[in-house]
Amino acid sequence: MNYEIDIKTLLKALIACGSSDLHLVVGYEPLIRIDGELKALDVMELDADTVQKLCYSIITGKQKKVFEESGELDFAIDIKDVGRFRVNYCRSFGNIAAAFRVVPSYVPSLDELGAPTIYKELVKRGKGLILVTGPTGSGKSTTLAAMLNEINTTESKHIITIEDPIEFVHGRKKSVFTFREVGSDTVSFATALKYSLRQDPDVILIGEMRDKETISAALTAAETGHMVFATLHTNSAPGTINRIIDVFSGDEQDQIRAQLAISLVAVISQVLVPKIDGGRLAISEIMINNNAIANLIRTDKVHQIYSQMELNYATTGMQTQIREMAKYYQNKMITMQNALKHSNNPIEFMQQISQ
Repeated sequence: MNYEIDIKTLLKALIACGSSDLHLVVGYEPLIRIDGELKALDVMELDADTVQKLCYSIITGKQKKVFEESGELDFAIDIKDVGRFRVNYCRSFGNIAAAFRVVPSYVPSLDELGAPTIYKELVKRGKGLILVTGPTGSGKSTTLAAMLNEINTTESKHIITIEDPIEFVHGRKKSVFTFREVGSDTVSFATALKYSLRQDPDVILIGEMRDKETISAALTAAETGHMVFATLHTNSAPGTINRIIDVFSGDEQDQIRAQLAISLVAVISQVLVPKIDGGRLAISEIMINNNAIANLIRTDKVHQIYSQMELNYATTGMQTQIREMAKYYQNKMITMQNALKHSNNPIEFMQQISQ
């Protein structure tokens, strides 16, 4: 079909199809992602002028200036009668390319997500660092939103969120939220974190621990009696710990190991796997810090953590991705192909299902 399109129509189609993302790229039809797979909408192939017109129709003059100067723009937007979206604009061969991610207007509960019951216990710890990790599009933000919703539903806390951009907007229940967006409310994650400690927080959400300064500030906040939630793009619990430590120079790493050993509560590494009957399933690896794991972190024996997780599988709420992946495959909920594709250790997965 070849007819005039507008951004509101495209985003309505995105919602109507139950998709997670919309991509606008010059030379392609608009593309939507359904259960992890990209599919083209039955509309015209996009040229450079059309993409620019679509993208510029929903941003302010200030945002346009930022984009034209830097070639990058991240923001979130509410579009009346359509929904809320996280948006990224970038340049490709000099042309604008855009990605829109649906942000549900409704904040789900942990029960509605089918999250492991241990999550409710973790959010009641009151202090320490909880990391939710995984690749882009693995549902990290949704899991964190559900965790904050659990606190909002059950406890009277001051929750500060630092995001780029703000995604889930929590309604008024028992807790009070201060939402801070990098770029408009604060200059950086690290700066917002530094000053958040003077704002009487109980809980701090960090959208992403991107650099050494932010990681250091997050560990300090967790050490000083606050509950800190954050994300990283890592695919396993031991890998997450190594990533944090490796950000620091050699002479700093012993101190960081000591801080992590004391302040870390849990690492949840998740991936979304397509289900046989449609939709996607969040499969999680859960590491909960205890005396044995804290000692392994402190003494630079992170490679032994996986064995500890296996030993504590039946009694503590810990679980490995391989065991969970095998369970869902054996219950005929996911295919072999998708299990192998999303597993962080396909060889071990094959060994697990052959036992």
